[in-house]
Amino acid sequence: MSHTLYTSCAEVLSLSQSRKDDLGFLLDPEAGFAPKLRQICQEILAEAEVDGSQFAVEEVNALRLESDTWGLLQAIMPLRKTKPPRFPSASELLAQNPYTPTSTLAQAIMHSSRLLTELVVVREWLHDTAPAPPTVDATTGYWKFTKHQITQNLRLNKQNSLSGMDPDAINRGDGGMLAPDDLTFEKALVSSLYAYVRAGRLDDAIELCKKADQPWRAASIRGSLLFQWRAITNEPGDEDAMDDVEDAQSWRGNRRRKLWKNACTRSALNPHLSDAERALYAALVPTPQTSTHLKAACRTWQDHLWAQISIVCEEKESADLSKLTESFWEGDALDSASRNNSLVGEAEEAEEDEWEKEVIQSLESLADVPVEEGALSDSPYHISQLHIILDRTDLLLEEFVKRLQQGSYTALPEYPTLTRFYAHLCLYLQMIDVPAPPLATQVILEAYLQVLEAAGQRELIAMYAGALGDNAVERYAMFLTSLELSADIAERRLALTRARDHGLDMGRVAVATAERTIEQAFTELPAPRGQLPAVSAQEQPPSDKELLLVRSIEWTTFMDSTYDTALEQAVVILRYFLSCGRLDVAKSVLDLLPAELASIREPEERSVEFMHYRQFFMVWETLKRVVETQALEVPQMTKDTRTAWLSDYKTLIQQAREQVIKLLTTDWLITDVERAEDDRRFRDLIRIRQILVPELILRLHAVLFESRWKIPENLKHALHLANIVADSRYRLYDDFANVPQRMLSDYLLAVRQAILGGLEGGGSDPFRIVTL
Repeated sequence: MSHTLYTSCAEVLSLSQSRKDDLGFLLDPEAGFAPKLRQICQEILAEAEVDGSQFAVEEVNALRLESDTWGLLQAIMPLRKTKPPRFPSASELLAQNPYTPTSTLAQAIMHSSRLLTELVVVREWLHDTAPAPPTVDATTGYWKFTKHQITQNLRLNKQNSLSGMDPDAINRGDGGMLAPDDLTFEKALVSSLYAYVRAGRLDDAIELCKKADQPWRAASIRGSLLFQWRAITNEPGDEDAMDDVEDAQSWRGNRRRKLWKNACTRSALNPHLSDAERALYAALVPTPQTSTHLKAACRTWQDHLWAQISIVCEEKESADLSKLTESFWEGDALDSASRNNSLVGEAEEAEEDEWEKEVIQSLESLADVPVEEGALSDSPYHISQLHIILDRTDLLLEEFVKRLQQGSYTALPEYPTLTRFYAHLCLYLQMIDVPAPPLATQVILEAYLQVLEAAGQRELIAMYAGALGDNAVERYAMFLTSLELSADIAERRLALTRARDHGLDMGRVAVATAERTIEQAFTELPAPRGQLPAVSAQEQPPSDKELLLVRSIEWTTFMDSTYDTALEQAVVILRYFLSCGRLDVAKSVLDLLPAELASIREPEERSVEFMHYRQFFMVWETLKRVVETQALEVPQMTKDTRTAWLSDYKTLIQQAREQVIKLLTTDWLITDVERAEDDRRFRDLIRIRQILVPELILRLHAVLFESRWKIPENLKHALHLANIVADSRYRLYDDFANVPQRMLSDYLLAVRQAILGGLEGGGSDPFRIVTL
């Protein structure tokens, strides 16, 4: 499917939603929602005709059916959603004027029945969407070749197969045949005339008959027109339907339509006529008697629908006209008006109800009618068209969802087109206040969102997710979560901003997205259990899942309103990485966080834990700087350079010693001892202390001991550190676990070396250095 189609439909939806309270705009025949989407489909179809290589055949057919369906919606929905004007009934017109023309009475009959009015509108839609009639080559005369053949036979004294040149000559059953060329022309002409009638283009059919030098056919077709006479009608509305050049005093149409109808019916039932000829007459007088021959000519599902609706409309019109005995043109006599007076009130309503039930049953039978060409009767679009006509859009959506969940459509090449149509149908019905099942709407929109995601239409997701109602936030958050690492921070911010642009709560979307991302990452990352990890100076780069967990915090750092959640999630993420010994990854999380998080004070437990993590990394960075500064010493230093370096080195070591001691003596990451032993946070904090506290002690001791030659008092500070570790107030010795290179025995060995280092300057008292 062309990506411009997604965008174009979204633009129409956006404009319509901005004016969703303006029903007149939504139902406008040109600027409304349905005609705009139909126009988009037609533009894509026009592109496909020019260059069909980029479109699959199934997709083109689906677009054509979708275009027709939007046309049906535009034709029928304004009728259902707007209050019709008050029209006088046929009886009221006759009471005022018994000479009211038949066409005016037929209009009154149509207006008196909502269902009949809708069926007439549907029939007009079927006319508009009918295929173009085939062209017929021009002729130079009536049965030119047959005439030449007869003339030639007369010259040669041969017997002619035809008894004459009149139109009925070939139907008398005497075996007469037209010349082959004339016979071919007759078949093409009749087929074309039927196609014109099928398309509702009677004037074009009449003109074609005249061009073919068959005025009698033109008269037969013109006989279907109802009798009109503006001069004697009380209804000024007929003036718009009349030609401007026509004299108001003249009449048009068929004054003897009943007789004409009887003649056409006999022609349709005449076995001597060809099937095409009989179908033509059956199309002119669609009745139950001629239905067999009419339906035999139907090739597509739309043909069957047109035939059935034409029969219903013709029968209803004829039946109601026959009851109007007051009519000078349709009744038997002016004084017989009292014959139908008994059929009033409840009886008339009961008869109307019974007729509507019969019509609905006849239309329902089209759900499984066999077709010879085009989409089958169970095509999703034909199903939708039938349900729209029957005013069962709620049932339509529920049945579509049922088949969708069964997987009946997902493998179809036109699945994206189909899903897009139903998604916009749901939204259209919502905008014009036509009941649509909420659950079905949600499932359909969800399916379309998946189509958009598969098509890479990220910028459109928020608009359609916003239509999910209560589930909109969760669904859009699901989409944002699916982006994973494919979007940089700018793209993430833009995607989140679209949520606000389409009426979603930006904060709720951000929180939900972050939560989903964290949950997804944690399901695939190993839990921090087992042996304590070693702290490496050169960590491995973060894996994709670790990076996903790191960047999950971005969603809640875009706005102030989600900073509380950002702090909560940051503490959890930092706790995880530190308990896994991934100090560099944890530091990258801290670097992503806005400085404002440090000012959050509630809840206190979370705030304090975050402060402790920040405190640790400040100490850790200082220790790194000590190592980096130590590496700057080179033998070729000048005296002044060495003095400056030594000053910086001494200052950094002093700063590192003070920071480490402060961290060790201020209950760093010590939680409530009354917590249950199986509390995960409690266990994680204990694990972090067991990883980091010994690491800090050993690193500080190593720095102090190694710098003793340049800063002699650091040896004393190293021994004072041992006193802090041994102090029962801090219980730092409990944090030394049974881990190689980080056991308490390892630290005691280092302290022993420091004590021995006190003898390096001479003397026999190893503790003399402490008193200096």
